[in-house]
Amino acid sequence: MEKLIQLRGQVLSWQNLAILVTIYVVTLSVYRLFLHPLARFPGPKLAAVTRYYEAYFDVLQEGQYTFKIAELHKKYGPIVRISSYELHVNDPAFHEKLYRQEGRWDKYGWAVNAFGTHGASISKVPHDLHKARRQPLNPFFSKTKVVAREDFINRNIAVLCDRLSQFANTAEKTKTVVDLGAAISALSRDVACEFILDRKYAHLERQDFHVGVTNMLQSAGPIWRITKHAPWFGPLVHSIPPGIMMKIADENTRAFFQYLQESERDTKDLLRIAHSSSGAHNEPPSSPRTIVHEIVDSKLPLAEKGFERVMFEVATVTGAGNETTAGVLRLVLYHVFADRAILQRLRAELDDAATLELKALEQLPYLTSVIMEGMRLSPAIGSRSSRIAPDRDLVYGEGKRALRIPAGTPVGMTTILMHTDEASYPEPLSFRSDRGMGLDAGARRRLDKAYAPFSKGTRMCLGMHLAWAEMYLAVAQVVQRFDFEFQGVDATTFHMQSDQFIIKTKGIAALNAAVTLREAC
Repeated sequence: MEKLIQLRGQVLSWQNLAILVTIYVVTLSVYRLFLHPLARFPGPKLAAVTRYYEAYFDVLQEGQYTFKIAELHKKYGPIVRISSYELHVNDPAFHEKLYRQEGRWDKYGWAVNAFGTHGASISKVPHDLHKARRQPLNPFFSKTKVVAREDFINRNIAVLCDRLSQFANTAEKTKTVVDLGAAISALSRDVACEFILDRKYAHLERQDFHVGVTNMLQSAGPIWRITKHAPWFGPLVHSIPPGIMMKIADENTRAFFQYLQESERDTKDLLRIAHSSSGAHNEPPSSPRTIVHEIVDSKLPLAEKGFERVMFEVATVTGAGNETTAGVLRLVLYHVFADRAILQRLRAELDDAATLELKALEQLPYLTSVIMEGMRLSPAIGSRSSRIAPDRDLVYGEGKRALRIPAGTPVGMTTILMHTDEASYPEPLSFRSDRGMGLDAGARRRLDKAYAPFSKGTRMCLGMHLAWAEMYLAVAQVVQRFDFEFQGVDATTFHMQSDQFIIKTKGIAALNAAVTLREAC
């Protein structure tokens, strides 16, 4: 018996364990490098063997893998194996094949599930479930619904302009500097929350524009990046009781948690009202619908209408409407007011317009071009968005050089890389306000293939029409009423610095400026 115990101890010794681990690692590496279905695709060998290659750029280099992927394409070509399981393509011609309405398309859960919002449409869900969840929301965010509520967008913009006017009146004597970036973020939050939840959060009316929420939204990327590689990290952070978090957190985090708690209370209240009135049609006719009502009144099963699932949907949809639109507006307003020629040309077009209503603004070619150029340089998302064709192979390329991509393979493209590709956009980091104007039909089609600020296909941005409306109306009214002198800002302030899922720029969200009222013509 004693010899048996000694023999078992020898078998389980750390030396033997090390040998077993080594054999496992070597065997797995050989399989991934030479026998895996993706082994024939070019890319760095270390990336093919382990995700720790990406983790180095994600975690230790703080969100630099998007830039590393750009380097890999320069070395290996338009299609690269960027991990053991995933391919990345940097070719506009492939974009319309990967992001399309036809066929079944799944999201790659490894990246999106790191947010911990497992009940939301943004998460990895099968194609049919995503389609079912999205169906009741599509009409709510339709162009018709947005146009019908133009007045409430204008009302929020009026609050912004009133606040800026107050600073302008003060600035005549003291040159008071306003954080225009925080003000723009507050506008986007107020618009998104009121449209989605019919609740006035009034961040625009706060003295500091509730800048703590903006700062937190801009700095939440590390949790997402770490959770991708350490799935336990995000749940651990979320498991901290709110009471404890509020005591140990900094000012920005406390502001953000207060905002989340308010949103949760409103969602719970709306859910109670929607469930009690579902099918009864006893709501006041003047009461706007919310996405909570749309979900409750939909044909989704009852399990899909519980608080946690609905809250995840609300949180992700309102969150998507915050810093994404604000980022474009900050960039556009900087470039418009930093270049006198752009400002004068835009004002001349707006002065000649019969009205500043949305339908009229949409017909102004130069204003449209300015906003489109802003979205090209700030397409919201700094990370790749991968799609999976679960039931069929994909083909990249044509003829003898065509490559078959096995069914079930995550394939991603990164909008910011496509939008800053020199082949499609000469001087890609320069803001050319008329870049999209005066093109013939062929050039227009080629450029459209390389332009996707809202993505495309079955999972394109839900709030696209709301974002367009907010940008048209806000740019037009701010440009017509104010002048700004920016401080400590140049064009590089808006260049992407790291991947926080959203784009993190050098200036983050701050945009300090002395504001004055526009001189009468």
